[in-house]
Order: sequence, then C-alpha cells, then structure tokens
Amino acid sequence: MKAINVGLLGIGTVGGGTFTVLKRNEEEITRRAGRPIRITAVADKNLELARKVAGEGPRLTDDAFSVVADPDIDIVVELIGGYGVAKELVLKAIENGKHVVTANKALLAVHGNEIFAAAQKKGVMVAFEAAVAGGIPIIKALREGLSANRIQWLAGIINGTTNFILSEMRDKGLPFADVLKEAQALGYAEADPTFDIEGIDAAHKATIMSAIAFGVPMQFEAAHVEGITALDSVDITYAEQLGYRIKLLGISRMRPEGIELRVHPTLIPAKRLIANVEGAMNAVVVYGDAVGATLYYGKGAGAEPTASAVIADLVDVTRLHTADPEHRVPHLAFQPDQVHDLKVLPIDEVITSYYLRMRVEDKPGVLADITRILADSGISIEAMIQKEAPEGTSQTDIIMLTHETVEKNANAAIAKIEALPVVQGRITRLRMESLQ
Repeated sequence: MKAINVGLLGIGTVGGGTFTVLKRNEEEITRRAGRPIRITAVADKNLELARKVAGEGPRLTDDAFSVVADPDIDIVVELIGGYGVAKELVLKAIENGKHVVTANKALLAVHGNEIFAAAQKKGVMVAFEAAVAGGIPIIKALREGLSANRIQWLAGIINGTTNFILSEMRDKGLPFADVLKEAQALGYAEADPTFDIEGIDAAHKATIMSAIAFGVPMQFEAAHVEGITALDSVDITYAEQLGYRIKLLGISRMRPEGIELRVHPTLIPAKRLIANVEGAMNAVVVYGDAVGATLYYGKGAGAEPTASAVIADLVDVTRLHTADPEHRVPHLAFQPDQVHDLKVLPIDEVITSYYLRMRVEDKPGVLADITRILADSGISIEAMIQKEAPEGTSQTDIIMLTHETVEKNANAAIAKIEALPVVQGRITRLRMESLQ
C-alpha cells in the first residue's frame, strides 16, 4: 500500500529518537500499521544537526511552515514545544487537512480546546500519547482501555526531575538546593528547572489526563499548583518514620460538586506501589469503578521512550487515516457533544488529610491546646510524634497526621494554632493521600 508521508518538526532529543526508532523498527512498524510510515520532510533551525540525524533521505529545511503546507505530507509531527510558533504550526497543519501528532503537553493543556475544535471541524486527528509520561501508554489506557469505567480518581508521579530530587533527598538526607545541583549535573534537570520544580510541567500533564478521564475541557488555568522548592528534608525524614513517603503528585478526583485538579508534594503510605517509584521514573494510578486501581509505570522522558509513544500515535493515525471521522476515538475519549463543562473546585474545597509539623515550647498543656483547636474545627488526629527537646533547648517538634477534612477548615485551625504564644513560627503543612 501507499506509504504514509510524515513531516517532522524538530529533530532534537525526541525528534532524533523518533527518526532512529522508526528506521530501526521499520519492518515491525509496517506490519502493525499496514503500510510504510516514512519521514519525508524534516524542519529544524539547526540544519547541520538535521542532516547528521536524518541523512540525505528526507527533505531538510529550516522553514517549518513549508512542511505543514507541503501537499505530499499526510501527518505532521510537532516536537518543537512551547506555546508560540508550535500553536501556529499545529493550527496551520489542521487547516491544511493534515493529521497531527504532538508531544507538546504545554500547548495542549493551555490551547487544547481550540486545537481539538479545529481538528474536529476539519475531520483530522490530533494524537498526543507522548505528551504525558513519555513511553507509558496512559492516554490510550484512559481513552480506550478503561472506557467501560466511571473514573473516580487518578494520581501520578509525572515529572521525573522532581521524583529524582525527592528520591535523593530521602536517600541521602540532603537539602533541596544540593540535590537540584546534582540533578542538573546529571542532566535530569534543565539549567532553568522552573517548570519542573514549581510543578508546572506536572500540572500540564494532570490537566490533560483529567480532561480525558472525566470528559471535561482542558482547564489548566484552574489547577492548583505547588512545587517542591520549599520542601524541607526533615519532613521527608519524619514522614518516613510515620510510614509515609513524599512524592510530587498530579491528582484529579471526581466529586459531586466538581473536579479536584491539583499538583503538590503529597504523603503516600510507603506500602503503596507508587510510593516506591524512585529516581526519574514515572507512574500513574487510575481508579475506575469496575476495574479498581490500575498502575502504569515506566520511563517518563528520554529520546526513545518518548519516541515509542510518538510512533504508536503514528501507527494509530495511519490505521485510521481513511476512516470516517465519526468512527475514530474522540480526542478527549467522550463524544464532543458529551464533554461536560464541570468546574474545577478551588483548593479551599478539597477534602484530604494533612501532615502538620510545628515547633513549640516544651511545657505542659501545649499539646492539649493544639488538640482542642483541631477538635473544635472538626479535625481528628490519626497519628502523632512528639520529639524530646534537645539538651539545652526549650523547644521541640510536634508532628501530627490528621484524618480527612476540608482544606478551608484545616487552614482556619492552623491559623489559630500559629497564634498560640507557645508555637514558634509557621506550621509546615503537607497534604496526604491514601490512594486506595
């Protein structure tokens, strides 16, 4: 059968991996797709790099718009990244009747609603398995594998940089700043790691998964986002003593009032499988009413793991290239007229448990005052550690784990406790999830 012609925009790490894997596994991929898939045009500002990776076979250009306008191109693969020119190129490719495969989570989380609407109108596909968790096929699992289920919640370690940092802080007892430098030296963190360590990258991915899981539009602007920069290694140690580990999680949960969509450091029971995901690996737990909890684990970044997802999308698009658009899997799993505009709940309305660490004067009655404030706010205590005051000092740490409560109630109680004369400074507060 006639080959599918692909235009590749960007031949950096992922683009180079895509070119390499597609060439290396050409026979196997053709057997699966039913026809050859060939990259016939490559656009990159660095033509020397493009020539080094792609050789002389494909047409090479530094003008990406010439590729999306090429009438011989069937599928455009966008691996440039960012919100700017990438958005223009994707919308132009759709306007020109071309299918799109992208790994651009930021673009989809922020502009996905516009892009999917344009693709539906034009009758083309936008595939984005590589946008979330690299080589883990979580998008296909949510869109197709779990389609019998009413998804109740999902939670994921979906940023390898932060997971590496938290793993190292726990193993070595080092402060955040020292481990960040190590991560940068090893290539796990960018020179400017802001998107990773402030939770923005994870929030892009959580937004995409939430939209597919619950059949809602992309709502990145409504997500609650906290990173790991303020996390103290002492809290990692205390959490371990209490039987928990701290991970940066992207969490989305369906509730009668709306959807929770949040990214923040989270205590997880150490016995959970996801709590034992270490280093730069990714993992996502999805809970469906019929299937229960399912876990997806693997490499969340890198040239060939991400290329695996890009090429899986190319195979899917190739199979459905000539199919009636109404017979294809909808972009957000639900039929477009069945996507519900449910609101994302503000963080004050989230229901979860809490880890509290407070520095207090070591004197009688302190604990009674604190527990009374919590009880008056309807907050019960699950576990507690009260440290002995170091010799020669009059202050000590109290660490408490609470049962579930509404965030605004927890905030009000914390404010009252901080106002006690015996409490020194701000209370460290972290959220907890049982994930069961």
